[in-house]
Amino acid sequence: MYPELGQLALIIALLLAVLLSVVPLAGALTGRDSLQAFARPLSTGMFVFTALSFAVLTHAFMVDDFSVAYVANNSNSMLPWYYKFSAVWGGHEGSLLLWILMLAGWTLAVAVFSRKLPSVMVSQVLSVLGMICVGFFLFIVITSNPFERILPNIPADGRDLNPLLQDIGLILHPPMLYMGYVGFSVAFAFAIAALINGKLDAAWARWSRPWTTVAWSFLTIGIALGSWWAYYELGWGGWWFWDPVENASLLPWLSGTALMHSLAVTEKRGVFKSWTVLLAIVTFSLSLLGAFLVRSGVLTSVHSFAADPERGSFLLALLGITVVASLVLYAFRAPVVHVRARYDSLSREIFLLLNNVLLVAATLLVAIGTLYPLVLDYLNMGKLSIGEPFFNATFSPLAVAAGLLLGAGIFSRWKKTDGGWLARKLLWPLAVSVVATTAVMLIYGSFAPWAFAGVFAAVWITVATAWDLWDKSSSRRGRLHGLKRQSRSYYGMVSGHLGLAMVIAGATVVSNYGIERDVRMVPGDSVMVGDYQVVFKSIGDRRGANFTAEYGSFDVFLDGKHVSELHPEKRHYPVGMSVMTEADIDGGLFRDVFIAIGERITDDAWAIRLQYKPLVRWLWLGSLVMAIGGFLAISDKRYRIRAHSEAKVASAGNEEDVVGGKPAEAGT
Repeated sequence: MYPELGQLALIIALLLAVLLSVVPLAGALTGRDSLQAFARPLSTGMFVFTALSFAVLTHAFMVDDFSVAYVANNSNSMLPWYYKFSAVWGGHEGSLLLWILMLAGWTLAVAVFSRKLPSVMVSQVLSVLGMICVGFFLFIVITSNPFERILPNIPADGRDLNPLLQDIGLILHPPMLYMGYVGFSVAFAFAIAALINGKLDAAWARWSRPWTTVAWSFLTIGIALGSWWAYYELGWGGWWFWDPVENASLLPWLSGTALMHSLAVTEKRGVFKSWTVLLAIVTFSLSLLGAFLVRSGVLTSVHSFAADPERGSFLLALLGITVVASLVLYAFRAPVVHVRARYDSLSREIFLLLNNVLLVAATLLVAIGTLYPLVLDYLNMGKLSIGEPFFNATFSPLAVAAGLLLGAGIFSRWKKTDGGWLARKLLWPLAVSVVATTAVMLIYGSFAPWAFAGVFAAVWITVATAWDLWDKSSSRRGRLHGLKRQSRSYYGMVSGHLGLAMVIAGATVVSNYGIERDVRMVPGDSVMVGDYQVVFKSIGDRRGANFTAEYGSFDVFLDGKHVSELHPEKRHYPVGMSVMTEADIDGGLFRDVFIAIGERITDDAWAIRLQYKPLVRWLWLGSLVMAIGGFLAISDKRYRIRAHSEAKVASAGNEEDVVGGKPAEAGT
């Protein structure tokens, strides 16, 4: 009976989503407050019934209800309870239900935390989110029912969860990633509402900016968790493989980064408004594109879920309707927005615009490299593989250029920056960065142009950020007072930039100075990897909850001193008849020693993968620092001021918008 209750809850949530998409919007367009008042109750009801449906599916997994096909295909009675819980989103139907739960949750959050905004704007935003919900509810109800029963033969045990997904990283990675994907729907909804109203002003940017920053922060964490999982779980020791599904998550992150900075300019200076709206549309469209790639069956990947043409067609139609409808609205409304603002060629606006251009160019390159082979294959024009060499050759220069512009832009000023003053301001940070980068090259013992460029970009961002922080902390009452008076938004920016510098440094150093060795070893053998000596002590067997494993023991020495003992495994899962490699890693802030067991070569000889990974953890630590910066920025007090302050904020700028020939609210 419980599965039928979950299905009924989904249908009720669908009906509430239909009402949410129609009733408040009608009230906003006709000026009827009574209809607008339905927006929040409908959002709450939709979330409650979606959560009920998700709870019912979770209960089916926890009690091993194998009469439900989705549970039988993705769980097993021997599976530990925490993996049964994560198995709820371990396949297509459950992960889609999690996606919809996140979407309903974001809708509810807008309803709860936007009580100070004008009711017309809130009604329109919630209606747009309701329309998006309708599309996904129809998708799951029509094509992806997670509560479908197995009749008449119910299996005694399930087929088990994919061993790749039986890991703590995969318990956390999908929810964080979906929070980012789905969160950009809020920025999209605010942009569409602003286009409907014809008010692309600073107030709109200010309302939209914290939601965008939160979504970007969650997506950053989700991508980092996925990279970390691939690093230690797949046994390859790589942190990014340019897998098409990985790229599908990178695309909205890149455009979302551009959107986040463009919103800052629109809020501060009232410019780039049309561009900002377009970025909001593109970012959400790329999130939908990621859903299409993962769930349509056009890709074969450890990340993909479905291979059903009906599902792919439905998602492609949803993506097409969203893109076409929003761009048509944009084509009619955005061109009538006029901005009268002046800024010179070295102003902060120009630096942010150039960085936006580089981010969009990087997005286009990743999109082309990901989608072009798929299009060729679909048109029967041959198969083409675009891999790491293409992306490294095209993406890396753009990343370095963006880092260099970021460091210079920190010192620029709004509207106008004197060239001579800027050159003098950059002189000492530039000198310090060159010296520090040269020192890093000497530490690692070799010079490569791209290694120097990447490390220099990372050091340059760090030095420029620290220099700017030192300048801003200047106060007659002391540096500590100067630091205290800076806003949380400023510290969020500092954290985000330092995190980016860590990611660039980690990526550059590990790519250029990492060491990988695939060797044949028998117990007693000793092999050097970098400066570390690895001794293969023994290999034995052990039994887990739902697997058996060959269990290796390795000692790691540095200059004759014992550093650690590592125990990589080769696991065998009898239910699914699959084999998994579980690497073991001696991790540190400045390096990792990575060991993974490969295939058995003879009775006592094994293929062993040894890797030395300098600064590899800076990739994930830097991502965490960036995400913390995003959360810190949205805690700024200016996002919590009351609605009556909006008029003061909106009238503080020096620019004027003209919408449809009439003056509109100016930006700050």
